[in-house]
Amino acid sequence: MMAMGVAGVGAAWYIYANPQRVLPTASAATRSGAPASPPIISESSARAPPAPVATVTQPASPAPGKPVQFQSPGRSLADVSHLPVEIAQLTAAPDVPPPIRRKTAALVKADVRVDVVRLPIDAIYEYEFWSFNGTVPGPFIRARVGDVLEVTLTNNDASGMQHNIDFHAVTGPGGGAPLLVTDTGKCNLSRFRLTQPGLFIYHCSVEPLAVHVANGMYGMILVEPEEGLPPVDREFYVLQSEIYAEDPQGEVDPADSKLKEISLDALDASNPQYVVFNGRVGAMTERDESTGQGGPLKVKTGETVRLFVGNAGPNLTSAFHVIGAILDRVYREGDLKSPPAMAVQTTVVPPGGATMVEFQPLVPGTYTIVDHAVIRVSKGAVGFINAEGPDRPDLYYSTEPPRPCPGCSTHQ
Repeated sequence: MMAMGVAGVGAAWYIYANPQRVLPTASAATRSGAPASPPIISESSARAPPAPVATVTQPASPAPGKPVQFQSPGRSLADVSHLPVEIAQLTAAPDVPPPIRRKTAALVKADVRVDVVRLPIDAIYEYEFWSFNGTVPGPFIRARVGDVLEVTLTNNDASGMQHNIDFHAVTGPGGGAPLLVTDTGKCNLSRFRLTQPGLFIYHCSVEPLAVHVANGMYGMILVEPEEGLPPVDREFYVLQSEIYAEDPQGEVDPADSKLKEISLDALDASNPQYVVFNGRVGAMTERDESTGQGGPLKVKTGETVRLFVGNAGPNLTSAFHVIGAILDRVYREGDLKSPPAMAVQTTVVPPGGATMVEFQPLVPGTYTIVDHAVIRVSKGAVGFINAEGPDRPDLYYSTEPPRPCPGCSTHQ
C-alpha cells in the first residue's frame, strides 16, 4: 500500500466500508419524503416569455443576444405536476439517444443504478468496476435546457460503500452530489433544473474521489439548447478514461487469475496501465462476437458525423485527434452557446471536460480516433471509424495500393 496521496486516498481507501462515517446527507424531503411522481400529461405548447434584455442595472448576458435565465426564484421542484413526463432513454457507449424534438420543458426521469461488475479491460484481463447501470462508461443522458432532471439513484454495492453523482450540468453545491449520497441497498430521488445547454461529464464524488472515478463511475449528459442541435447523419458517444491496474497481491484464487485490481501507487503517480476509449482496450476496434458489442463505428462517405467526446480522467488531459479527418466544427469544452471553431486538427479535452466535434469523411476507409499524446495509443487509446463509399481519386490518389506498416495499431 502506498503512502498518503491523491487527497489521502491511501488511508481513505479503508474508510469506505464504514457506513457511519460522516458525509453530506440529503434533506429529509429528498431522501424519504419526496412527492409522488406526477402522471404523464400531454405536452404543452406554451413557452415562457423571454427575459428582459439586460440594462445598466442588470448583469450582462453570457452570450450575445441571449438573456440571463433563472436568476429570479421560480416554482419549487417539489411540485412538478405541471410538467409533461419523459422517461430518459439511457444508452451505453457508443450509442446516443435520439435528438430532442419537443419545444417545451419536461420532467426527465433517469433511473441510475450503482452495480459492481466484472468486465474485460483487454483481450486477456478483467477488472471489477464500480459502474453506473452495469456499463463503463455509464449511460448517456439526453435532455433540453429548462428541463427538470429527476434522478433516482439505487446503490447495489454490497460492500457498504456509499455512492453519489456529481453532474457537471447541475447548478448548485456539488453538482447535486450532496443530495444524492446513497447508502447500500437504498434509493435516493433528487431533482435539478438544467439551466445551461452543453455537453457535460457526470461522476461519483464520494471520497476517495479519484478511486471512484478510476473504478469506472462516470458518464455524460447532453443538455440541448432550446432550438435543438442541427441535424446530422450519425451521432456517437466516445469517452476517454484511465485504468490504473496491477496484478492482485498475495495468494490468488485460480478463478481470479485474469483479474486485475487497482494500483493506488500508479493512480497517485498518474501512470495508468491503460488509457482507453469506452471502457476497455479494443472497444472501438474489435467486435466481441460473443456479445455482439464493440468494434469500429460504421458510417458512409459524405455523411456528417457528430462525436460527443468526454474525458473522465481522472488525471490525464487528452489531445483528441481523428487521423485522416479535419474537424469541420469543434464545440470546445462542451460549449453549445458560442460559435464553434472550424477546420481543427487536434483539440484538448481536460479531465472532467468534454467537446462536441463534427466532420464529413469524404474518402472511403478507416479514420482513427487517438489521443495524440501517442504513447497512449500503445496503452489502448485508439478507435476506428470505417467509412464506406466510392473512391475519390480527385482527393486521394497514388500509383500504388495502400500498404499499412506491419503491426500498425492506427491504420487498417
